[in-house]
Amino acid sequence: SVLYMTILQLVEQQKFSKITWEKILFHLLPFKVNNPSPVLALCSRYHFDEESYQMFQVMRFAVEEINNSTTLLPNVSLGYEIFNHCSDTLNFPSVFSFLSQNGSFPIQRNFNKYQPNVITVIGPYDSTTTITVAPFFMMDLIPMVNYGSSSYDLSNKLLYPSFLRTVPSNKDLIDIIIRIIKWFRWNWVAFIGSQDDYSQDGLSLFYQYIRENGICLAYQGMLSLESDYYATLKTIEKLKINIIVVFSSGVIVENLVRAAINHNIRDKVWIASEGWSMNKKLSQEPGIQNIGKIFGITEQFTSLPGFDQFINKTRKYSDDDEECSGCEGQSSQEKTCNQVCDNCTKLSSEEILNESPTFSFPVYAAIYSVAHALHNVLRCDSNCCNKNVAVYPFMLLKEVKKLNFSLNGHQIKYDINGDPPVSYAVVLWHPNTGSQVFEVVGTYATYPEIAFTINSSLILWNNDGSVPFGNCSVECKEGFQREKDRNHECCFRCKICPSNTYINYTRDPYTCVPCSTDEWSEEGSIACQRREIMYLSFTDPLSVLLLVSAACLVLLCSAITILFSYNYNTPVVKSAGGSMCFLMLVSLIMSSIGLFFFFGQPMVIQCVFRNVMFCFFYSVCLSCLAVRSFQIFCVFKMATKFPEAYKCWVKHNGQWLVITIVSVFQFILCVLWGTFRTPAPTRDESSYADQIILGCSRGNLGVLLAVVFLVALLSFLCFFFSYMCADLPKNYNEAKSITFSILFFYISWCLYFTANMISQAVYIQLLYALAQLSSLYAILLSYFIPKSYIIVFQPKKNTQAYFQTSIQNYTQNISRT
Repeated sequence: SVLYMTILQLVEQQKFSKITWEKILFHLLPFKVNNPSPVLALCSRYHFDEESYQMFQVMRFAVEEINNSTTLLPNVSLGYEIFNHCSDTLNFPSVFSFLSQNGSFPIQRNFNKYQPNVITVIGPYDSTTTITVAPFFMMDLIPMVNYGSSSYDLSNKLLYPSFLRTVPSNKDLIDIIIRIIKWFRWNWVAFIGSQDDYSQDGLSLFYQYIRENGICLAYQGMLSLESDYYATLKTIEKLKINIIVVFSSGVIVENLVRAAINHNIRDKVWIASEGWSMNKKLSQEPGIQNIGKIFGITEQFTSLPGFDQFINKTRKYSDDDEECSGCEGQSSQEKTCNQVCDNCTKLSSEEILNESPTFSFPVYAAIYSVAHALHNVLRCDSNCCNKNVAVYPFMLLKEVKKLNFSLNGHQIKYDINGDPPVSYAVVLWHPNTGSQVFEVVGTYATYPEIAFTINSSLILWNNDGSVPFGNCSVECKEGFQREKDRNHECCFRCKICPSNTYINYTRDPYTCVPCSTDEWSEEGSIACQRREIMYLSFTDPLSVLLLVSAACLVLLCSAITILFSYNYNTPVVKSAGGSMCFLMLVSLIMSSIGLFFFFGQPMVIQCVFRNVMFCFFYSVCLSCLAVRSFQIFCVFKMATKFPEAYKCWVKHNGQWLVITIVSVFQFILCVLWGTFRTPAPTRDESSYADQIILGCSRGNLGVLLAVVFLVALLSFLCFFFSYMCADLPKNYNEAKSITFSILFFYISWCLYFTANMISQAVYIQLLYALAQLSSLYAILLSYFIPKSYIIVFQPKKNTQAYFQTSIQNYTQNISRT
C-alpha cells in the first residue's frame, strides 16, 4: 500500500491543525488492475496492509508533536491531507488535487509565484509509484520528502530536482549486501526480485557491484504472482546455490518463502532487503526455521519516545467512537472522517506497535525535515514565526537541502543527490521464538565515517558451526592453481602446479609463478626453495683424496727426477731415454699441478688451466713416449733394413725434432683454445631441479677437437710402436709399460665419457680430474717406477755388463730363427 502525506499550507491556529483526508483505508493491490474504462480502483476491495497503517500513525504522531512544540513552529500548526494510493496508474486525481489552486490548475509560463494546494509531499512509499507521479511535482519544484522509495534513479537531480528521502538509496542497500557476501567470503549467489522498478533498480546495481568484487550471479529471477516459485527454487537447488538475495517485498516474498517451506528447501542463507527485513508476520510462519538463516537489512532501530502512549490513547478513542461507522460509502463533501474508520478500529494497540518498525523513523524524520525547513523559511524564533512571509515550494526545497540537525540521536542531512547518511543494521532472524525475533548482528554507517562490522560470535550456524559454503567451486588444495571457467569467473577447476613453480594464493590464485633461476620447487608447492650451488669443494672427502693423490704424484715425480739425476749415467736411466726422462717427469709434474684448478668455485683462470695444462704437458709426455717407442723400434728393427734412414735420424736428433714440433704445434693449439672463446665458468641450471652445478665451458669446439685429436694420435702411435717392439731385449723393452699406460689411458677416458653422457652431476667433474690423474699415474707406475725399483733395489741389473749380456742373448736368438 502507498500513502500520500501532503503538508497543506500553514494553518494559523495555536493548538489544532486542519486535517483532511480522502479515504483512511490502507490496502494492497496484489496485481495490476486492468480496467476496461478509466475509473479509479476501489482500494477497499483489496487486502488491508497493517504496516502502512502504522506508518500513517507515525506521521500523525510527528505532526502532533510539532504542533504541540513551542519552539519549532510557535503559533503555526501543520495540516495534512492523506490519500490511499493503491494503484500506480489510476489515482492521479490526488496528484492533481495537490497541484491545484482553488480546485483549478492554470497553465502558466513561470510557476515561481504559483501557490499550489500543498507546499510539500511526504511519500509515496514504493519506487514504482514515486517514479510514476514524481514528474508532476518536479515541474513546480514541490519538495517530495520520501520515506520508502529507494530506487537509485531518484538520485538523478536532472530528472528529479526536488526529490529527497530519509531512507538510503538502493545503491547503499546493494553496497551492504555486497559487504555481507564478502564478509563471509561467498561468491555464488542468486538474486530474486519482483517485476517492479525497485527490484529492477536493485538488480542493475547488483550487477555493477559484483563485477568489481569477484562475485558471480549464478541465477536471477524477477517474479510475479503468476510465477512458478517452486521451479525457481528447484533451479537454485540444481545450481547448488546456497546464498539467496531476495530484493523484493510484500506478496512476492511471502509466496517465495512459503514455497521454500512447502518444498522442503533447507539450509540456505537468505539476505532480505529493507522491504521485508523485519516482517513479523512472515517470521511466525510454521517451518520457516528450516529454510536456513535469514539476514535482514534495516534502518538502525530508533525509538520514538511517546509513540506507544499516543497509539494507546488513539485506540481508546477509536473504540469509543462509532461516529464513522458509515463513512466508507460517503463522499468527502458529505462527511470527512477524522482519525478513525471501520477497518482501522479492528487493529489493537499491540498489533500496531508490533508491526515492522523499519520505516517508522524515516517517516518521522521526513515530517521533522519539513518542519525544520519551515522554521527557517518563516524565520522563527523561540516565541513566534513571521506569518507575513509567503511560502512557496521552491523556497522550502532550498531550506530542506541545507538541513543538518539531530533527531533522536540521528543526524538528519541530505547530500547533493538528496540522500541521507546511511545507518543500517543487519538483523538475524530467530523465527518462532518467544523472545527476540530479530537480533542485531551487524551495523553499517557512513556518518561520520564509513564503518561496517558483523559480530560473527552472535551467529550460530547449523551443523558443525562453520559458515555455510557459498561458492561455485571448492577451494583448491595447497599447491593447486585455479583454472577459470569460461562461463563464470567465480567457478574454476584445480590443477597442480608443475615443478619449479609455486602458487601464491594471496597474490594470484590462478597463476603458478615460476621460481627464479636460483630456486626450485617440487610439484604442488606454495614456495620455492634455494637451489644448492654445487662445485668441487676443497673440503669434500673425495676431493681431498684426489688432491692428496695429485700431491703424491708430484712428490714421486720429483723424487724420481732426483733419483735419475743422481744415476744419470747408468744404463737404466739411459735405456729409459736419458735426458728425455726429465722432460717426461716435468710434464707429469706440470700436468698434476693442473688438477688443483678443478677445486673451488670456478673462475676463468681455473677453467683455462685445468684443461690447457693437462692437454699440453700430457701431449709432451706422450710425444716422448711415442718417440722413445719409435727409437727402440728403429734400433732393433729398422737399423739393419734401413741403415741410411737410421743414420739420418741419429745425425739430426730426430727424437728432439719430433718432440719440439709436436710440442710447438700443441702449444699453439692450446693458446688458440684459451684465447678464442676462452673456457669460462658456467651454471648448469637444467640438469637438476634442486641444484645449480658450476663448471666450465668447452671453449672453441674446433680448437678443442684439434687438441684432442693430437692427443689421441700420439697415444695411438705410442701403442703401435710399443706393440711392434714386444720381442726386444727385456732391459731395453718398455713396450709392456707403454702399452699398459696407454690401455689404462683409454679405459679411464672411456669411463669418463660414458659417465658424462649418462649424468651431469658435479662429481662428473671429479671423474674428469680422476681420468687425468689416472693417465698420469699410468705412465708413472708403468714406466718410471719399475726402473726406479731396479736402480734402488737391484743395482746389479743397472750395469753395462748386464745390458750387454741381454743384447747378445737377443742377437743369438734372432740368428737361430
